[in-house]
Amino acid sequence: MNAKEVVKNFYQSDALRNSELMDTFIHPDITLEWNSSKGFLLLNRKELLKLGDELKKAYHSSRVEINHLLADENIVTVRYTHHIKTIENSGEEMVLAHFIVIWELKDDKLYRGYQMSQLS
Repeated sequence: MNAKEVVKNFYQSDALRNSELMDTFIHPDITLEWNSSKGFLLLNRKELLKLGDELKKAYHSSRVEINHLLADENIVTVRYTHHIKTIENSGEEMVLAHFIVIWELKDDKLYRGYQMSQLS
């Protein structure tokens, strides 16, 4: 599987809300630098897996709509919209946020991420 396919499969799976599935996609030494509308975060593997568990608890379901997916060898850029359904209102889907991420892959795993997001 090439780098572009790895990233596409990651976002099209439920890995953002499933830490066990996420763990199959991420490198043991992963870091994610995240600039959001609320500030800057630097997340390691343990923190990303914890975030996945928190998203699963907070939302009934989620779906990623990929708008752009560009690759140059082991560097992949993805622009996407994250849609969610809350536990309180599982019948209505809403946009959580818009994201753009540049991923560097190592050993066919997500290794270094540089992400920007804006709440909807």
